[in-house]
Amino acid sequence: MHNDDSPLLAASIRQPDSTPDRLRRQIEFIIEVDRLKDIFRQSPLLAADRKENDAEHSWHLALMTLVLAEYADEPIDTSKVLALVVLHDLVEIYAGDTFLYDTAAAADQEAREQQAADRLFAILPPDQRDRFRALWEEFEERRTPEARFAKAMDRLQPLLLNYGNRGGTWRTPGVTENDVLARKSVIKDASAELWEYARELIRTGAANGWVPRADPRT
Repeated sequence: MHNDDSPLLAASIRQPDSTPDRLRRQIEFIIEVDRLKDIFRQSPLLAADRKENDAEHSWHLALMTLVLAEYADEPIDTSKVLALVVLHDLVEIYAGDTFLYDTAAAADQEAREQQAADRLFAILPPDQRDRFRALWEEFEERRTPEARFAKAMDRLQPLLLNYGNRGGTWRTPGVTENDVLARKSVIKDASAELWEYARELIRTGAANGWVPRADPRT
């Protein structure tokens, strides 16, 4: 996470004097979002002994969208889903990543992210500022088939990492099988088949002791 008063990365990179204002602002935005590569999540990678960063996460969601779009329960515009998953975490450059199972941090998450969106998207020319902000809000509100599918990808991807790591963040103290099911249940709003697959992974994880059951008798 970067402080709200930190200067833009582009401030230290001189652009040619002949650069048109629109292009200058677009390039400044592109440079600023390079910070996303330095925002680390809690999910452990499968291929390396470290946690993934937000840029890696967003790329993975985009690829999953291309591969898994056929499982959407409603017709979706894949290109729009791609835009949603690429944009959805950019605000974490300023707001930081909020761990899915951290209820205390979630209390002010919306306010932090709204403030971050105000600052980040304002770098762009007004038309793109408004369009990107609207897409970001669409993802958050899940009011369209595309947003629901994008959110499903966002919840399925870390589940795959945790399952492949035999627990991963599921081993966080206090997290139970029921907590994981509750947090991942938005997948069913986009795809019944992917939700059944996700539930089976969670059940298997619980059976293997990678996440505790809420009640040992269940």
